Amino acid sequence: MLFTEYKMGHLTLPNRIVMPPMTRSRATTGDVATNTMATYYSQRATAGLLISEGTQISPQGQGYAWTPGIYSPEQITGWQKVTDAVHAAGGRIFAQLWHVGRVSHTSLQPNGAAPVSPSAILAEGVKVFVDAQGLGPAGGAGEMIQHSMPRELSIPEIKAIIQEYAQAARNAIAAGFDGVELHGANGYLIEQFIDSQTNQRSDEYGGSLQNRLRFLREVATAVADAVGKERVGVRQAPLTTLMGAIDDNPEETYIAAARILNEIGVAYIHIAEADWDNAPVMPVAFKEAYRKAFSGTLIYAGKYTTERAEEALSKGWADLIAFGRPFIANPDLPYRLQHQLPLNQPDRTRFFGGTTVGYTDYPFYNH
Repeated sequence: MLFTEYKMGHLTLPNRIVMPPMTRSRATTGDVATNTMATYYSQRATAGLLISEGTQISPQGQGYAWTPGIYSPEQITGWQKVTDAVHAAGGRIFAQLWHVGRVSHTSLQPNGAAPVSPSAILAEGVKVFVDAQGLGPAGGAGEMIQHSMPRELSIPEIKAIIQEYAQAARNAIAAGFDGVELHGANGYLIEQFIDSQTNQRSDEYGGSLQNRLRFLREVATAVADAVGKERVGVRQAPLTTLMGAIDDNPEETYIAAARILNEIGVAYIHIAEADWDNAPVMPVAFKEAYRKAFSGTLIYAGKYTTERAEEALSKGWADLIAFGRPFIANPDLPYRLQHQLPLNQPDRTRFFGGTTVGYTDYPFYNH
């Protein structure tokens, strides 16, 4: 099933393989996507669907050095080069819209301001990638440092950020993307509102489960209204605790989130399973409950092999499967998987920042 066509909203995907968002930190001055990034994505256009690296919706939304934005005219123009190259290669690509919330540093924020969050809570040991030496992305010499203490958002600020998501979605469509994915996972702003231990508010955006889900509902609704619900996906990480985001009742919380997204009618939910060694396994019962709660497309990501992917598709938990790190070193990954060919191994030292080395120079299989 992995190599069969799949109809998702307004798109017919040539296979069920997704390249998920992966931060590579190679944007140029002004956080603009580059010609080299266009090459990188177009090389991987045989995936059924490409999802861009996290792309900040505003200067405040940035949490790592050299990541691209989607809020300025120059950024829209930069991304147009990427989408043109992907479409010329026959691919389909969504932009992942990103606001990191508290997972940032004052050196990355406008005027050195504190990062923002639902509540002023520091996540000890949660680090962000900064350009401490000022060498730029080609130098590839960033370092990981503890994120800065955040301040609590006011309600008018929350409303303004919701509109920034909607505008970023319009910008993405103007840049030629086929749709957008809201980054609602991995401990960033949307998840900070959702999870009970990162949201200690007592107003309409905190406290009860429905209040904690209000920000997700309002962002997804605003973006769907802006560009069409069939062009909107949402990434969720239901049972993981990345970036210090912890919920006391995650299964209940994320099934409720799935029901909200089902009501709005978004095209897909992209579920990030834990993918590190000795990580918790997502129970089958939870996957079945997720399927009952959401009638749209379900994408699963997290150390999938071809065999595990086929099992997920055949059992109906998933409609599409995302393969992350293997795509870094294997631009022709779908071909390699289909023909059971050996995979190149990625150079982890080149994941963030740098030149074309370890980025666009991985070989295709000679066929």
